[in-house]
This record gives sequence, structure tokens and C-alpha cells, in this order.
Amino acid sequence: MTTNRLEAFSDGVLAIIITIMVLEMKVPKETSLSALLKLWPVFMSYVLSFVYIAIYWNNHHHLLHATRSVNGRILWANLHLLFWLSLVPFTTGWMGENHFTALPTALYGLVLFFAAFAYWLLQSAIVSADGRDGVLARAFGKDLKGKSSIALYAVAVLGAYWQPILAWVLYVMVALIWLVPDRRIERIIRKAE
Repeated sequence: MTTNRLEAFSDGVLAIIITIMVLEMKVPKETSLSALLKLWPVFMSYVLSFVYIAIYWNNHHHLLHATRSVNGRILWANLHLLFWLSLVPFTTGWMGENHFTALPTALYGLVLFFAAFAYWLLQSAIVSADGRDGVLARAFGKDLKGKSSIALYAVAVLGAYWQPILAWVLYVMVALIWLVPDRRIERIIRKAE
């Protein structure tokens, strides 16, 4: 099986996730600037989550572009990733509506943690299917970027109970690390062409 169908399905799910997030933002009933400013936590949560979904979409595209074929393990690993990403709108809304208090901020990070872990499982399934000499195996190497992200999420989840703003800073930091699509894959693909 080729990656086209898997990529199209995943793109559709990610588009729906972004749509749900924006529809969850409620328009203020008042027309004053102060009414709009009261929504800053909801808006900031949305922006961060939009960036995360965009990062996953970009890197997922690169990942599947370098994949030779798809098997059942890869399909289930991809669905596992989409499951965790589908929870992002809920945790985004809860965190923003509650002004970044400890539990919603921790749960948001827990969802990001499991999404990152699911992405790592998807990578591993693809590397296993393509072989250790495949493009992705060479591109990822020890995958310090991926593993450090998972570790930072774990620290952020625990830190959310002590200081929610610390967790938020760590979530932004991980997003900045991944903002540029995974160049490791691009470099290896260019060398192989």
C-alpha cells in the first residue's frame, strides 16, 4: 500500500481538528475592547495549539513522503497519533477558558506528551518496515530532538502543578524547536536523489 491514502486521511483529520479549535472560540457579546481582551487566554491557547497541529502536519507530510510502503502496524500507529491529536481541541479550550490553571495546563501537556510518544511510535513502525538502511533510519539516528521533546513535556506536566506558566514556557519552547519542518528527512532525501 502507498502512503497517499494514509496521508489524505490524516490531512483531513488534522483539518477537522483545526476547524473544531477555531469554532470553540466564542465571540464576545459586547463590542468593547475590554470584552475582547478578556479572551486573551483562549486566543493564546488557540495560537499555540494551531502551531502544534501545523507542526505535526508538516512533519507528518515529510515522514510519509520518505516512507516506502505502509503496513498494518503503520496504519494503527498513525491512528494512535491522530487519537491524541484529536484531544488537542478539548484541552486547548479547557486550558484557555480556565486561564492556564494547573490541572488544565497539565492535561494539555499530557496530551502533547502522548502525541509526541505516538509520533515516535509511528516513526519506529516506519523505520522497522523500511529497514535500518532506509531513509528515515538514517535521518533520525538517535533522534535526540524527538526524545528531548518528550522529556520536556514530562517536565512541563509536572511543573504545571508547581507553576503553570513554567509549563506554558516549555510548551512554547518545544514548539519553537519543531517550528521548522524536520530537516533531517529533507537532507537525507536530497542526498538519495
